[in-house]
Amino acid sequence: RRVRALLRHAYQPCRSRNGGTKDSQRETVKILFCASEAWPWAKSGGLADVAYALPKALSQSAGVTLMIPWYRFMQVALESLERLADVTLSFGGHAYAVTYYRQQKEGMEVLFVYSELLSERDYLYGPPGTAYEENDLRFALFSRAIVAFAQSARYDILHLNDWHTALAALFARERGLSAKTLFTIHNLAFQGVFARNRLELLGIDSEYFHMEALEFYGRINFMKAGIAFADAVTTVSPTYAKEILTPEFGCGLEGFLRKHRAKLRGIRNGIDTDVFDPEHDKMLACRLKRSLRRFKVCNRKPLQIAENTLPLFIFIGRMTEQKGVDLLASLCGELAQLPLIFAFLGDGAGEISRQLEAADRKYGNIHYFRGYDERLAHRLYAAADFLVMPSRFEPCGLNQMIAMRYGTLPIVHKTGGLADTVHAIDNKEVACGRGIVIDKLTPEDLLKAIRSALALYQKRERLEALNRFNMACDFSFAGPAEAYLACYRALQRKKRG
Repeated sequence: RRVRALLRHAYQPCRSRNGGTKDSQRETVKILFCASEAWPWAKSGGLADVAYALPKALSQSAGVTLMIPWYRFMQVALESLERLADVTLSFGGHAYAVTYYRQQKEGMEVLFVYSELLSERDYLYGPPGTAYEENDLRFALFSRAIVAFAQSARYDILHLNDWHTALAALFARERGLSAKTLFTIHNLAFQGVFARNRLELLGIDSEYFHMEALEFYGRINFMKAGIAFADAVTTVSPTYAKEILTPEFGCGLEGFLRKHRAKLRGIRNGIDTDVFDPEHDKMLACRLKRSLRRFKVCNRKPLQIAENTLPLFIFIGRMTEQKGVDLLASLCGELAQLPLIFAFLGDGAGEISRQLEAADRKYGNIHYFRGYDERLAHRLYAAADFLVMPSRFEPCGLNQMIAMRYGTLPIVHKTGGLADTVHAIDNKEVACGRGIVIDKLTPEDLLKAIRSALALYQKRERLEALNRFNMACDFSFAGPAEAYLACYRALQRKKRG
């Protein structure tokens, strides 16, 4: 109660330029959107892009506050933020000092949560290829900070994202929070699974350690808690929502998800079309005017990639088997013999990265840019002719939509969100999104798709027509935001059971 009183006293909604509160100008639904990362402050993957772009789109029609942890590697100093309140959250026999900070970004309120345990780390989740041992405690603390703040500010909806915020659904239920909870699964492969003996430290009552709550083969499963206790569950594409009900894609939770399928819905992600805009993108060497070909040639020059007359294929993403990049790495010998340039960009450690580094040294037409560089990614999207996404599974995928926005044709495996956004070139019935689609993911079929792209590259007018068709597609968050607003309003109409 003391924490709630402190926060309620400290927090007042931001005021708009004309003097009224932001909420007075919006529709009635009031949303606290929570994630462990958000661009441009902290990013390890697509979650960060969505966690900024979706609230930004929602803010056009609702009162939205984005809440993320503050990390010491961020480019925003705590001293530059408005300090809202200092509170102490006690659980598991320990007391944790927590401070809430506020910033305005593009008319949207952003809250940062600082606590030494959560914030004072060099990486989001751990050094590449590893994870911090105390990640369970870090994000249990963040989830408690979410619920404590929501109790003080009287939100209608808590929108929680992935396992890092999943426990907030449980804590909200425990506290009798009036706000409804919506939990979004961005990637079911990452569930936040920890040892049972951490229950007491996390301050979670053992009554929740059973198979209908957060027990998972004798361990604690944060993701499962989100599914069990949230009022609604979404995932990031309609096809993925169906796939995760099957053993092939359910990652051990398919049966549990089938039990909760009545509250599960797939809503396709979008991209921030203000950030990914070929006509105004400040990260590019050249911006799109009229000629798509000139646009690509101009953006290719600074990349220092040889043979500018050859088609440029790119892969951007984590160097993991999920992304299918191991198949591409195994094909480097064959790719080196083809009339193309292939550029890889992404973070990773292990055999895949070693293979690509070796190929980079051995072959003149294969380049590996290790790590992640946002500016370089934008320039590769702009310069490339083809983007290759041979993902074994892909909840939604953003890269294919970004590529199409920049006039780069996608080559994708037909799975998850890739199946929802990219359709076969000869499919005349689709309203939007065409590319080269691989039905069965094998090295042979992947190589066949790349050869098909090389043949298409010789038909310049046909390729440009396809790219112009894709560039006209609306992959913004406007449509997804409307779908989420419909979910929020439906939740508001329901009484908590």
